[in-house]
Amino acid sequence: MDLIIKNGTIITTSESYVADIGVKDGKIVAIGTNLKEEGANVVDANGKLVLPGAIDAHTHLAMPFGGTVSADSYLAGTRAAACGGVTTVFDYPMQRKGKGIIETVEGRKEICDREACVDYAFHCCITDLNNGAILDEFKDAVEYGVTSFKCFLVYKKEGMMVDDATLVKILLKAKETGAMTNIHAENPDLIDLNIEKFLKEGKTSAWYHYLSRPEYVEAEADKRAIHWAKSMEAPLYLVHMADKEGLEAAIEAKREGYDIYIETCPQYLEFTCDVYKREDGRNFVCSPPMKNKESQDALWKAIKAGEIDTIATDHCPFQSYEKDWGKDDFTKIPNGCAGVENLYPYMLSAANEGKLSFNNVVELCSTNPAKIFGCTQKGSITVGKDADIVIYDPSKDFTISVDNMHSDYDHTIWEGKTLYGYPVKTFVRGNLVYDNGEFVGKIGLGEFVKRIGRK
Repeated sequence: MDLIIKNGTIITTSESYVADIGVKDGKIVAIGTNLKEEGANVVDANGKLVLPGAIDAHTHLAMPFGGTVSADSYLAGTRAAACGGVTTVFDYPMQRKGKGIIETVEGRKEICDREACVDYAFHCCITDLNNGAILDEFKDAVEYGVTSFKCFLVYKKEGMMVDDATLVKILLKAKETGAMTNIHAENPDLIDLNIEKFLKEGKTSAWYHYLSRPEYVEAEADKRAIHWAKSMEAPLYLVHMADKEGLEAAIEAKREGYDIYIETCPQYLEFTCDVYKREDGRNFVCSPPMKNKESQDALWKAIKAGEIDTIATDHCPFQSYEKDWGKDDFTKIPNGCAGVENLYPYMLSAANEGKLSFNNVVELCSTNPAKIFGCTQKGSITVGKDADIVIYDPSKDFTISVDNMHSDYDHTIWEGKTLYGYPVKTFVRGNLVYDNGEFVGKIGLGEFVKRIGRK
C-alpha cells in the first residue's frame, strides 16, 4: 500500500467507527485494523475524524459576468477547494449561440487539465438550442460524461435566459437521455419592474438589490419550474434554494414522489437580507440574494429533516473594486460571493455545534452529490472508491480571514467568522494536497470526472 491512515474515526452517512484506511494507486483498497505498513506512508489520525472529500457541485470559476471575470481562475479556485476539504468541483461552462455542448466543455477542460488542483466535472449551461442541434447533442454529451444541463429562468438581457417552451424541451430530452436539468429560478420580468421603480426613486443602495429580488420573485420561478418538471415527469435539480415558499413547494413535490432535488448554500444558512443594509452590503450581492430570517429558519429546518439534498456554494467571487462599481447603483454590482474553501469547514462546524450530525454533513456535501450526479468513484470512504479523504480536527478552532484563504480574491463575506473544528489534511486520489494550513498539492493534478447518466 502507498498510504495508510490509522486510528481515525471514519464518518459515513450512517456510521462512525474507528478503523484504518489503506490506499494504493489512488484507490481505497482496505478498511480495517492492523493493516500492514510495509513501505506505506503512515498518517496517524488519532482523535480526528476521517471523511470523504466534499463535492462542491456549484462553482463559477473564471466566469465572464457583469463586465468582468470572476476572481478565481481554475488554479486559484481548485487550490482553495483543496484547502477546504473539497476534492471535486463542478463548474458551469456557458454554451452560447452557435456553440455545441462538448465544444463548450472542452474549451474549459483544456484549462482545467493544466490548472486544476482537485478533480473536476461540468454542468453545461444551455442558452440557445441552435435550432434543435443542442437537443440532438444531449446523448453524446451524456456519453462524454457531462450528464447535467443548467437553465436560467433569469438574465434575459444578458442572453442567458430560457423561456418555458425551451425549458420543457430540455426537461424532456434530459429525461430521455438520462441527464439532469438544473434550474436557476427567479422571475426576470418582476426583477426588471422592481429595478425600474427603485432607480426612478433614486433608491440605489445594495438593500435594493434584495428588494428587487425578494422572496416572491424566487418562489414564483421555483414553483413554475417544479410545475413543468412534475408535468413532464422529468428530474429537476433546484440550485441555490433560498426562499421558504419555493422550498416548501419543492419538498411537497418530493413527498409526492417526484424526482426533485434541492440544493442550498452556506451563505443562506449564515446571513439574512440584513447584510444589504451594511456599509459593505455590496460585497454580499449575489443572486438570488440572502433572504429573510423566516426563509433561513426554513432552510435549517429542512436540512435537519433530511429534505434538502445537497449543500454547494455558487462560488463566484469578485474583487472589492469591482463590487465598488455599484456603490451608487446596485445594478452595476457583479453578482457573486466566495465560498468553495468555506463549504465543508462551515457545515462541519455546524455539526460540531450540534446543529446536525457529522453523518448528515457527509451526506449533504459528499455522498448525495456523488449519487445525484453520477460520480461513481466519489462520495464515500469505501473500498474501490477514489481515495479522496479529509482528516478533520474537531478541537481546532479557526477564524476565517482573507489572509488565511487560498483564493485570488481580496475580500470575503466570511471575514471574522469563527469555526469550531477544521480540516488539517486533504488527499485527492491518495495525493496529499493540503496540510495544516498550507496548499502542498500539484497544479494540474486534477482529473476530469466522467459521470454516468441516470437510469
